[in-house]
Amino acid sequence: MGKLVKLKVRPRKADTINPCVPQLTAMLGCWAVAQDLRNQTACAEAAKGLADCMRTSGGVRKQARPTINYHLARLGKNLMR
Repeated sequence: MGKLVKLKVRPRKADTINPCVPQLTAMLGCWAVAQDLRNQTACAEAAKGLADCMRTSGGVRKQARPTINYHLARLGKNLMR
């Protein structure tokens, strides 16, 4: 096998904290207490709070990670020499 001279490994990034976790927890708790997911009046306040938070938080999307095939093709050039 060949050696990889220019291999760089980036450190892992810290996980980001979702700002709407308390509102989601309140919504799930309300559903657990109500025992009825179809009843919209019982959890209307929790649903409104979660919707407001999600609307105002901006919604950061995760970038797609490259597949293993991408990395094999990229590193394969260095291994064949």
